[in-house]
Amino acid sequence: MKKLTYVTILLAVGVMTLCGCKKKEVVTAGDQKMTIRTQQVHSEDVDQTYEYTAIVEANAVNNIAPLTGGRIDKIYVEVGDRVAKGKVLVQMNENSLKQSKSQLDNLKTSFQRIDELYKVGGCSKSDWDAMKTQLDVAQTTYDNLLENTRLISPISGVVTQRNYDSGDLFGGLPVVQVQQITPVKMNINISETLFKKVKVGTPVSIQVDAYGEEVFNGRISLIYPTMDGATHTFPVEVTLANTDSRVRPGMYARVTINFGTQKHVVVPDEAIFRQQGSGNRYVYVYKDGKVSFNQVEIGRHLGKSYELLSGNVQDGDLVATTGLARLKDGLEVNVEGK
Repeated sequence: MKKLTYVTILLAVGVMTLCGCKKKEVVTAGDQKMTIRTQQVHSEDVDQTYEYTAIVEANAVNNIAPLTGGRIDKIYVEVGDRVAKGKVLVQMNENSLKQSKSQLDNLKTSFQRIDELYKVGGCSKSDWDAMKTQLDVAQTTYDNLLENTRLISPISGVVTQRNYDSGDLFGGLPVVQVQQITPVKMNINISETLFKKVKVGTPVSIQVDAYGEEVFNGRISLIYPTMDGATHTFPVEVTLANTDSRVRPGMYARVTINFGTQKHVVVPDEAIFRQQGSGNRYVYVYKDGKVSFNQVEIGRHLGKSYELLSGNVQDGDLVATTGLARLKDGLEVNVEGK
């Protein structure tokens, strides 16, 4: 009898212990909710500025060389020399030019005689025409030889190459190269979504690595009419006056274009959830005790915030700024301070 009583007591204690444990595990629904912080977002006018990288190029590049081979008598310039349009840069050997000049002079004399005879009826029209043709051919030959004996610069610029010395035989490479660096130009590729906003004459800001944060003022000078089907961009040429010639071809430049302002929702940086592996961006919007998962497209980084280019986030919405990795669409949450 005592044994039975002892077992009964043990069973009763066990049941009480189990009940006590079970009661300890019970939590309210409110205690199961995550507590997050939120921040109210707003719309503001955001400068629509875009930055592009480019390599500075000369406005024009001329390779100075004769049409035919020959000996180079004299090169009048060195690399780095500034030259004006029309300046003689190279003197080629003149032997062929002198022969052509002698032939031209003889033909001019002959033509004068036959022209006088023709005027008094002393020769036929066909003879006059034949002599005139010979004279025209000789004049053209002489002009071509003259142009390829005295090589002049067709532009004002700077000598950037010299591939021969005086006395060398011309071997195919340009004798000298002249680049026009006032102005200089840069080619950038702009998204087709901005095609309607790009206008010739639009001012741009240019920074060159060689001059740190110094800003140079340029403008859009040419818009190409075709799109790249692969990148959905179109080429645009930007020109910098470069009157002081400080910016040189080959320098690395950053071109910034401001397309005005546009009202966009701005959200704090910590509210942007970055999905690993996809590059997608999301924002959790809090409303009526729950959060909703919204994919967004971010634009410019504005200090500690981002502008949103698209996504279902409205002016005045509350967005989650903590616990983003543990949130999911439709989850009920508590908000700190509420």
